[in-house]
Amino acid sequence: MTAVTDEDQGNSTTETGEPKEKEKEKQEARSKDGRWDDGLIARRAAAADPRGDSGTGHSRTDGGSTDSTGPSGLTDPSAPADPSAPADAPPDEDDVRPQVEAYGPSGGPLPTRLDALRELVGLSRARLDRDTLAEAGRVLDEAAARQRLSSRHTVVAIAGATGSGKSTLFNALAGTQISDTGLRRPTTSQPIACSWTDGAAGLLDRLAIPGRLRRRPHPGPAAFDEALQGLVLVDLPDHDSAATAHRDQVDRVLALVDAVIWVVDPEKYADAALHERYLRPLAGHAEVTFVVLNQIDRLPGEAADLVLDDLRRLLDEDGMALGEHGEPGATVMSLSALTGDGVPELREMVGRFVQDRTAATRRLSADVDAAAARLRPVYVAEGRPGLGERAREEFTDRLAEAVGAAAAGQAAEREWRRNAGRACGTPWLRLWRWYESRGLPGSLDRMGQALAPPEEESTARQRVEQAVRTVADDASAGLPAPWAQAVREAAFNGAKGLPEALDDLAAKAAAVGGSAKGSGGSGRFGTASGRGPASGVALGGRPAKPPRPKWWPAAVLAQVSMTLLQVFGGLWLLGQIVGVLEPGLVVPALIMLAGVVGGPLVEWSCAAAIRGPARRYGQDAERRLREAAAGCGRARVLDPVSAELARYREVRERYVAVTEFSTTGQ
Repeated sequence: MTAVTDEDQGNSTTETGEPKEKEKEKQEARSKDGRWDDGLIARRAAAADPRGDSGTGHSRTDGGSTDSTGPSGLTDPSAPADPSAPADAPPDEDDVRPQVEAYGPSGGPLPTRLDALRELVGLSRARLDRDTLAEAGRVLDEAAARQRLSSRHTVVAIAGATGSGKSTLFNALAGTQISDTGLRRPTTSQPIACSWTDGAAGLLDRLAIPGRLRRRPHPGPAAFDEALQGLVLVDLPDHDSAATAHRDQVDRVLALVDAVIWVVDPEKYADAALHERYLRPLAGHAEVTFVVLNQIDRLPGEAADLVLDDLRRLLDEDGMALGEHGEPGATVMSLSALTGDGVPELREMVGRFVQDRTAATRRLSADVDAAAARLRPVYVAEGRPGLGERAREEFTDRLAEAVGAAAAGQAAEREWRRNAGRACGTPWLRLWRWYESRGLPGSLDRMGQALAPPEEESTARQRVEQAVRTVADDASAGLPAPWAQAVREAAFNGAKGLPEALDDLAAKAAAVGGSAKGSGGSGRFGTASGRGPASGVALGGRPAKPPRPKWWPAAVLAQVSMTLLQVFGGLWLLGQIVGVLEPGLVVPALIMLAGVVGGPLVEWSCAAAIRGPARRYGQDAERRLREAAAGCGRARVLDPVSAELARYREVRERYVAVTEFSTTGQ
């Protein structure tokens, strides 16, 4: 049995029954050859050495190595002992090597994936709740904690159900009776650790294993096995224990170790508690998992092979890859810890696994894969979400319809025609129109100056809301729920005050064509627009007065000439009728007829000439309103939505970086 001492109680003998001083001499002798050392013995040897420096926590053993003793009782050597160095050689003052080599792989995808996951969490805190990011945060914290500790050690836990024989297997691998075995259940109540080399104190502190439960293997082939140097073996309580505290300890330690040896027996290898609670959720950790079918000595004939094949089938159904034919995956084998059958093979596999020194990297990579798989629903979209040109154009069209851009263009065209009619029409027609505009409340002029009725204001607001809702739905289609919600919130928050902004910007755009006309008042959305140089030019108000073309004076002169001909011909006829002038009806009648016919002809010609300019003027007015609506909608709605989509694409790229080098295919 291995020597187990209790410094606090001051025991004078070891569990082997030998005097402490005699056992101390044996331990110091083993420490000198550099192959095996006990932390407690090293401390006592250092305390007896007057050259030791207890103030710094470092002591020099007889073997010439410098040890640091942690609170656990295990020692952390800064370097392996050099058997060729003389025992009385002074310490090298220039030796500043760390006591424990920190874990930090110089290459490989893991550092890149961890950095990407860290950036992903940072970018997502404002969009995702804390519970969603909790697992990713835990993985980052545990990865940072593991990388600060020894990379020369591999922590392997032995887990199993009640009566599976895991403690017996633990003792068989350690080569001594360390963990209690027996018929009483549960036998193992707390995790027990066995470390083959010094320097694992920090790892065991991380597992919260007290110093009294930390052991060293018994001197012998198991302790001196070079392949096992760096192994830290942990015997866990039963995962199906009736004591809740035992199960909690199992769950806690399993989340921290580098690898797991699951011990199953022929009776409970298909237990649902094992497969549903542990093996299936940890299927992505297959490369750091050993599944051992114990107690094959109880199975007759070929029953062991049949049970082992059925166990492989269950693991395959759990989604756990099996390491067969050289492929990466879980190691599955059968043995008997009681008789030792198959134990050397397991020890050899574990030794190769430990010497590979990639268990921690594999475990952390699998943890990152598991965290990424949990985050997949909140980062991976269906299809290709975004805001395309078609959606932008449809949004602009809806805003233009809401502000009445087409109606405003038509009104501007009518205004052009009306002004042309006033300038080029016959005096009699213009007089009638003047009379109509003053005498009839429902005339066209008054209708042009009328304010937008309340029902039109309500309809316009509804159209704006519908346009915002539609573009938000288009932009968020296919996005994960949190990011879709963020896109909708950006759109709806930007839409606040959009009707008022549309009124102001559209009024300024309409004022570009000429001076404003009207007395101000309410716009299409019921907002006041009677301010600035564009007073009275709102979305529902009267368009600005169109400019007159250069040929209008000639048309007016022609119309005046036609009027003068009418007056001259009429006066000539009147003079003949009253006898002032000589009779001759033909000439004055022709002159008067020319004026009467020429006036409408000039008006008709002008009306034909103004169709093109009037249409272009109306189209220009409509374009200005569309541009004003589009610019306002882009600044208040489309740009915030695009910013949210860009943020999602950024986190999506980070998520792809996290999953790019996945070792589990998740």
